[in-house]
Amino acid sequence: MPARTHTTRPEPSGVDVRLPWWAVALPAVAFAALLLLIAGPGQAQAATGESATGRLLRHLVELLTR
Repeated sequence: MPARTHTTRPEPSGVDVRLPWWAVALPAVAFAALLLLIAGPGQAQAATGESATGRLLRHLVELLTR
């Protein structure tokens, strides 16, 4: 005669796990940025002066070194 096994269900602990807003927003923004980089123009073009990224980085450096 097989022995009966007694199984117990775990009691609900009442712990509510919630993520902060930035834990969802930051990966979504990073994914969108990488997707835009991949979906950008397929052909390289010659630079015609200083790029917007270069100006932004130079401006940030100036602000941080004050």
